[in-house]
Amino acid sequence: QLQASGGGLVQPGGSLRLSCAASESIYNFDVMGWYRQAPGKRRELVVRFTSAGIADYADSVKGRFFFSTDVAKNMVYLKMNSVNPEDTADYYCNAQQSTSTYWGQGTQVTVSS
Repeated sequence: QLQASGGGLVQPGGSLRLSCAASESIYNFDVMGWYRQAPGKRRELVVRFTSAGIADYADSVKGRFFFSTDVAKNMVYLKMNSVNPEDTADYYCNAQQSTSTYWGQGTQVTVSS
């Protein structure tokens, strides 16, 4: 089970950190990451992080968003910097374990002045 939090209203150019709490050790997952879905659009990948330590970011967020983990707390994070209105979306934590995929509930991020 995944529980996302940290969304809210942020001004353009600002920063926000999203958190995702896992109900078990994040070592159990092959891949963890974040997706987002803007109104009227399909859900899209933001970042995926493999157990081999490889991070794959969407081009639209490269250099601005950063994925991190806290293994002791079973947490993953998404630090969002230099946000712009196009980053407005519901953000979803994702985990994959073998053939199973898990989703947290969305946390809404709105970028607006």
